[in-house]
Amino acid sequence: MAMPVGAMIFLGSILIGFTILDILMLVSLLKPGDERNQIIVWKASSFTLLSITGSLVLDIIESYVRAQPLTINPLIHLEVIAIVYFLSLMFFKKRHGG
Repeated sequence: MAMPVGAMIFLGSILIGFTILDILMLVSLLKPGDERNQIIVWKASSFTLLSITGSLVLDIIESYVRAQPLTINPLIHLEVIAIVYFLSLMFFKKRHGG
């Protein structure tokens, strides 16, 4: 059974969007800048690390309580990291006048 063309276009555009977010995340982490820009990237990075670590701890606790194996998809995990980083970067840029 084949997937409808509209669904393939939608999922392809989502994949392209997430790929762009991943590339922008890496570029913003590697790009040198002034002190204010470095503080913004540092705060966004630390917030992303804190939130992703918290979600993984909750996932591990839930799996332990339900006595089920861990089922973490690395692609979805990477995309969630990119989304959280992008949103926190935009928040801290707006907050610090970037």
